[in-house]
Amino acid sequence: MRFTHRHSMAVAGTALALTCAASAAQADSFTFRIGSGHPKGPAPYVTTMSDFFVTEVKRRAAEETEHKVNFIESYGGGIAGVSETLEAVQTGLLDFGGYCVCFEPSNLYLHNFPYFEPFGPQATSDAISAVRVVYDKNPWLSEQFEKEFGQVLLGLGAWDNYHLGTVDEWKTVEDLKGVKIGGAGPNLPWLEYAGAVPVQSSLPEGYMAMKTGVYDGWLMTPAGYNGFKYYEPAPYYTLIGYGAMPVVVMTANQRKMEALPDDLRIIIEEVGRAWEASNGKAMDDSQAAGLAALRENGAIINELPEDVRAQWASSLSELPRKSAAEADSRGMPGTKVLQDFIDAARDGGHHWPVEYVLN
Repeated sequence: MRFTHRHSMAVAGTALALTCAASAAQADSFTFRIGSGHPKGPAPYVTTMSDFFVTEVKRRAAEETEHKVNFIESYGGGIAGVSETLEAVQTGLLDFGGYCVCFEPSNLYLHNFPYFEPFGPQATSDAISAVRVVYDKNPWLSEQFEKEFGQVLLGLGAWDNYHLGTVDEWKTVEDLKGVKIGGAGPNLPWLEYAGAVPVQSSLPEGYMAMKTGVYDGWLMTPAGYNGFKYYEPAPYYTLIGYGAMPVVVMTANQRKMEALPDDLRIIIEEVGRAWEASNGKAMDDSQAAGLAALRENGAIINELPEDVRAQWASSLSELPRKSAAEADSRGMPGTKVLQDFIDAARDGGHHWPVEYVLN
């Protein structure tokens, strides 16, 4: 009899647990994990992920649906570093991830196409608009995230206009010969003209690397340079204008998105595109604020003469063609993507300092 009673209690307990689980599921409560290898604050795109995307998804879900939505936010490498976020979203460790494709030069080679054509649009808003045209004309770019990495592209982010910071002051391009300069990878070829020594690195490690002499300069935007306090070990910041780089993406785990109710999934997709639309002005404002803050913090800001800038651009005239050919050889639409970017930027009013010929 005692066995029967215990058995009955166990059955009842199991039934109660299943009932509670069913009730919880019907409550439509969702907790998402969102993250990036870069920190909120110093990396403006992460700030907009948190302040715009997260906030807006929660607001719209509360106002337009019966769903309860919460986010666990983990930035600055708390869950995944800058070169680990793609995989973290793919495996479901993160539901949403923001990352620079510059840290995936093999997996996402062609997505780095703005780096392959330096001296493009100077305003981030113009650059994002041009890159969006390229993505719309070339569905292959978005489809690669789904087919190869199990994730959905929600929107494009960016770095604002790139310039060069150094430990020591320089007056001529020849002064940079042999100087070790850090960068994200795809932008390192920009240094060939100056004869500098490129060093593959990432923002979180740049400060100590320059402070300890591992390298003596860094290719970075004003906001990033100021946010990571690079002006302390490397106070000389030269405005070169390599261009704004829309090479940041925010993606979602595909299985997670497919499992969501239609109304919530649509909200997330719409907010992702709204996040993209907000990033142009946010990055332009960030660049202006970054330059002002650098001045206030004691950075010494110089501007490269226009004739030297034109010479620098001309020295890199083969980079787009070689990059496009490399992508083509891998079965990617390299030449078309790079030509579409040239055309889209020009159609948006940008004047390229050099005519890039891809064929």
